[in-house]
Amino acid sequence: MAVPPDFGNTGGMKNPVSLCKSRSRSRLVVGVLAGLMAWLPACRAVDLQGHRGARGLAPENTRAAFERALEIGVSTLELDVAITADGVAVVSHEPALFEAIARDAQGQWLSVRGPLIRSLTLAQVQAYDVGRLNPAHAYGRPFPEQGPRDGQRIPTLASVFALVKAYGATDVQFNIETKVYPNRPDDTVTPQAFVEVLLATIRDAGMSRRVIVQSFDWRTLALVHQREPVLRTACLTTQGRNFNTLGDGSWTAGRRLADYPSVAHLVKAAGCTIWSPAFMDLDPHAVQGAQAQGLQVIPWTVNSPADLDRLIGWGVDGIITDYPDRGRAAMRQRALALPKALKN
Repeated sequence: MAVPPDFGNTGGMKNPVSLCKSRSRSRLVVGVLAGLMAWLPACRAVDLQGHRGARGLAPENTRAAFERALEIGVSTLELDVAITADGVAVVSHEPALFEAIARDAQGQWLSVRGPLIRSLTLAQVQAYDVGRLNPAHAYGRPFPEQGPRDGQRIPTLASVFALVKAYGATDVQFNIETKVYPNRPDDTVTPQAFVEVLLATIRDAGMSRRVIVQSFDWRTLALVHQREPVLRTACLTTQGRNFNTLGDGSWTAGRRLADYPSVAHLVKAAGCTIWSPAFMDLDPHAVQGAQAQGLQVIPWTVNSPADLDRLIGWGVDGIITDYPDRGRAAMRQRALALPKALKN
C-alpha cells in the first residue's frame, strides 16, 4: 500500500493508517479531511471468499480446490457440509452423491443421483472419486477452466481445518453452509442433529472464532445462536423466479418478509450479522440500507469481472466467487488490500 501523504497539522490526530481499522472511523475522517480520499481505498477490507474452494479452477469442495484457493490468496474458504450415517461432517454441496462429479470404484460415472450421504458411512462416501467434471453432464459447461484432479475424495470438515493449519494460514476464515432443506426433510439428518455434529467438529478443531455458519434454512442458524453464540452467522437469501427463500416463511424459520420493511430488517431480526443474497438481488440502496442496520453484505456467487467490479464499487463487505483470481484482480484494480497468497 502506498504511504499516505503528510497532511500536516491534524489537530493531534494519530497516523491516518491506523484509521483503516474501522470503516466508521474512515468515513469520519473522509468527511473531515478530503485529502484522505487519495489513499483510503487501499485501507478498505473486502472479504474474498473462494466458493467451494475455487470451483471455477479446481474440483469443487475438494482438497485440491481449497489448496488452489489458499495459493491464489483468499481471506475465507466457502464450503458446504453434509452429515454421514456415522455422524461425520463431510464437505459436499449436494445431500446425495452427484452424478456430475462422482465416479465409482470402477471409474464409472453415476448415471443418476446417487445415494444420500446421510445413508452412507464415511468410508462409503470416500469410495467415490470427485476429481473431475462429467463431460456428458450439463453442470460442468460453465466451468471450462476447471482442471481435473483425479483421485480426489469428498473430504471431512476436520481435514479441511487441518489443511489450513498445515499451510500456516492463521488468518484464513471458514464460511460453512449447512445443507438442510425444509421442503426435503428426508434428504438430511434433522437440523438439531446437523448442528450438533457441526458444532462439535468446529470446537474440536479450535475454530469457533474463525467460522461463519451460513444457511438458506434459517432453522439451523437459530440453533447455532442458541448453542454457540460466539459463532457468526450469515443469512443466505435468493429471490429467483424458480427458487425464492423469502416467499412463505418456510426457509426463514417462520419469519415473513411482509412483516418487515426490507430484507435487511428481516435478516437483522433473525439474529444474523451477515446478509448473503444472490448478487442479482442487490442494488446500491440495498447494500447501504443493510449496512445501516449494522449488517455486513457478502453476495454470492459473483464471477464475471464486470459484476465483481460493480459490486465492489457498491461497497459490499465481501465477495463469494468461483474464481478467486478474478476477485483479486478486481480488488487490485481498485487498490484494495489483498489476502496473502500461501504455499504449503
